[in-house]
Amino acid sequence: MLPLALLAAPAGPVEVQKQPVNVTAIVMFMIFVAMTMGITYWAASRTRSAKDFYTAGGGITGFQNGLAIAGDYMSAATLLGLSGLVFARGHDGFIYAIGFFVGWPVIMFLMAERLRNLGKYTFADIVSYRLEQTPIRTLAASGTLAVVAFYLIVQMVGAGKLIQLLFGLEYWMAVVLVGVIMVVYVTFGGMLATTWVQIIKACLLLGAGTFMFVLAMSQFGFSFETLAQKAVAAHKSGIKLMAPGALLADPVSSVSLSLGLVFGLAGLPHIMMRFFTVTNAREARKSVFYANGFIGYFFLIVCAMGLTAIVIVGTNPEYLDAAGKLKGGENMAAMHLAKAVGGDLFLGFISAVAFATILAVVAGLALAGASAVSHDLYASVFKRGQADEAAEMRVSKIATVVIGIVAIVLGILFENQNVAFMTALTFGVAASANFPVLILSMYWKGLTTRGALIGGFTGLLSAVGFVVMGPTVWVKVLGNAAPLFPYDNPALFSMPLAFATIIIISKLDGSARAARERAAYAAQFVRAQTGLGAEAAAEH
Repeated sequence: MLPLALLAAPAGPVEVQKQPVNVTAIVMFMIFVAMTMGITYWAASRTRSAKDFYTAGGGITGFQNGLAIAGDYMSAATLLGLSGLVFARGHDGFIYAIGFFVGWPVIMFLMAERLRNLGKYTFADIVSYRLEQTPIRTLAASGTLAVVAFYLIVQMVGAGKLIQLLFGLEYWMAVVLVGVIMVVYVTFGGMLATTWVQIIKACLLLGAGTFMFVLAMSQFGFSFETLAQKAVAAHKSGIKLMAPGALLADPVSSVSLSLGLVFGLAGLPHIMMRFFTVTNAREARKSVFYANGFIGYFFLIVCAMGLTAIVIVGTNPEYLDAAGKLKGGENMAAMHLAKAVGGDLFLGFISAVAFATILAVVAGLALAGASAVSHDLYASVFKRGQADEAAEMRVSKIATVVIGIVAIVLGILFENQNVAFMTALTFGVAASANFPVLILSMYWKGLTTRGALIGGFTGLLSAVGFVVMGPTVWVKVLGNAAPLFPYDNPALFSMPLAFATIIIISKLDGSARAARERAAYAAQFVRAQTGLGAEAAAEH
């Protein structure tokens, strides 16, 4: 799930060069859609309860869930944006990839088992386990919907630009197509359909990436040393290609970006939801282990593809314009490489896979948003736990349709806007509002409702405020002369602020309710460690 904002020009709106209509890519993509619609039809017949809808009945294996997590996390921008970044900047691209990867050990060792043992449908179930339901679920739903909204805009804008680049279709067609298919997946198939869409997408992306990597490396005798030497010789930066560059020039920005990526991952609601789909805590841990392997492997081959493209594509006049720059921009490096090593047919296949990846990501986001509306707000806040299951599922499906419509409208409205800042906003909110409350609810006895509520909203509002006052929005979007906050990424400042507020307010809370919440930690700890009383998989 490397952000599709990587496809955006860092200083302005995304400008893409529409390509000729790619009939091969469109046919292959329609085959993928037809196959996944068949899966959705099958899943709909097996989705009979809220547990089926939200968590696929809790019967997904660790291996399957690992593939699904990888499918949810690896996006088209991983393939296009990251390979393009390595193609242009070399070492900096590798550093960027590491930042998006190192959050997984945090989830595996600190969170996976407790998430499965304590949760039911959403991560709000964990946060509100011993705290007061209404305010905490309102907080959790606010954080979830903020992350979903910001990230959906990034994905929808990226989808439209990708289609112009790869398929030759109009921008609005792509946005509407993604939105409609997303709604069908989630409304009719729920988590079961979404899971299998993500699994198929992960297999396609891993298979296509591996095949392209092998074809490209065969031109270097499968020698990384030979590849590195030729890449350095061919690139305008020379040996500096292999050294840290502009990405690490500002230590404060680098640390802030890294914190946002690592801990933002651990606060993404659509990723957290995946741990409620497995049968037990052991399978939850295994799913992160497998996801680690799949994602790490894919990042490595994509980075290597960026280096091979420097030699194979960057020195071939067929793929360069009159100014000597790559046709379609740096993000087209992987697509030109696909054509160079596999011909037009393979280019069509890679284009179809790149578009298909977006569907899996937006389906996961839509499901997380719908569950926040139906389970956290409607069933738990408005109905105070008295809503019947059929009504809750009905609200969830209505919410999915509404989210789909909103995503389409926002995607079209933001067509000519630079959405790069929304990536920082998404991870900043997840790291500052969701992660502190989630991790402290699982590990700190002293957490109280008052502390979580005030601290969580402090993290949410400060993350949004810092991004709005930062260089990207305040200067480049709003047109002001100088930013009020000097950094693009807020996590270094908003996340410690959230933690400090939560801890201080909880320490100062001497109410009877706070005493009961502290006393209830012992029972929560036992369940978190043993799984006694945890949700079991549904029988089908």
